[in-house]
Amino acid sequence: MKSKYKILIVDDDKFLLDMYSVKFEQSGFEVNASLGSTEAIAKLKDGFLPDVILTDVLMPAMSGFEFLSEIKKGGLAKDAKTIILSNMGEKTDLDRGEELKVDGYIIKASMVPSEVVNKVIEVIKEK
Repeated sequence: MKSKYKILIVDDDKFLLDMYSVKFEQSGFEVNASLGSTEAIAKLKDGFLPDVILTDVLMPAMSGFEFLSEIKKGGLAKDAKTIILSNMGEKTDLDRGEELKVDGYIIKASMVPSEVVNKVIEVIKEK
């Protein structure tokens, strides 16, 4: 296993962002947290290359779906695994994630933070 995976966590909820940042740091990740999609895109354009991007869906300026679509169009972080972490678990949401070819879709309410970390590690190790 690579010594330190770089993760970009994108969420507009500061409490959740901080909580997940701490959990991933405790698990040996190099964490870069962004309070929303526009901040995350700026970091990617500045050259940050994460191994994995974990994004919420419901955010004010740009949804997680729009964010993922935007970074794919711009060729940003094209080698990063993309995972949606959301409470939006309707079939239409899951289908939208599939259209965007996300590597994982995690429903926040169904997992505690340590399980989220384990799921992300599983996704990284696939392929």
